[in-house]
Order: sequence, then structure tokens, then C-alpha cells
Amino acid sequence: MKITRKVDYGLRALLYLSSQPMSRPVILREISEETKIPRQFLAKILLNLMKEGLVRSHRGSQGGFLLAKPAREISFLEVFEAINGPLAINRCLSDDYRCECGSSCGIKEVWSKAQQNLTDVLVNTTLADLAHQA
Repeated sequence: MKITRKVDYGLRALLYLSSQPMSRPVILREISEETKIPRQFLAKILLNLMKEGLVRSHRGSQGGFLLAKPAREISFLEVFEAINGPLAINRCLSDDYRCECGSSCGIKEVWSKAQQNLTDVLVNTTLADLAHQA
């Protein structure tokens, strides 16, 4: 499993927003320049994050983007799933996949444990955790 560039960029953009005052909307150009994310790609990512309720936008001369809730309330898992959908490190762990091996497959158990460990790390890591390190 690879973390997509879209998820990486989404996290970087949200981390940048989390470093700004909650009352200060940040324009797309500034986020793009400060995070080194291509502007058009960033616009699509931010639109997606807005639809998922992680980012708000304000129009006008004082407009821009803000976090929709405090950084301590936004986990990495929430960002990942807002962009990529439910986490599944293997297709056999997807809700909609029917494995031909059934319950006799020991491999699924290993993938399941690995996914649970990854989920635990992502759900317990918030934007605020990394914002303090910057």
C-alpha cells in the first residue's frame, strides 16, 4: 500500500492551515507556495476536504481557506479517508470484496492486524501533534 500524493498534499495543506490563526483565511496561492503543492492540484484537494467538512472557505477580498474544526480534532485517518475513502491495506479487507479463499486464509489475519496497527497510529495522530513539531 502506498500513501497517495493526494493524501500527502492534503495533509501538508492542512498542517499549513493549522499553523495559522483560526480566524485568518489563507488564500490558495499562499498555501500552494508555502507547501510546494501545485495550485490546480491543491484546489481540487481542498474542494474535496471542504465536502468532507475538514476545511471551510470564505469568498471575497478577505477570503481564503480555514480549518473547519480545531487541529486537535482532525486525525490523519480522517484526512486519509476524506481523500481516499476507507482504509484497506489489501482488497480482502474491503467491505465490498468477496475472497474466494473464505475463512480458511491465514493471510487475511496478518493483513487485518497490520491494518489495525496502522489505523491506531493514524487515528491517534492529529494535525495538532505535528503542528507543534514544526
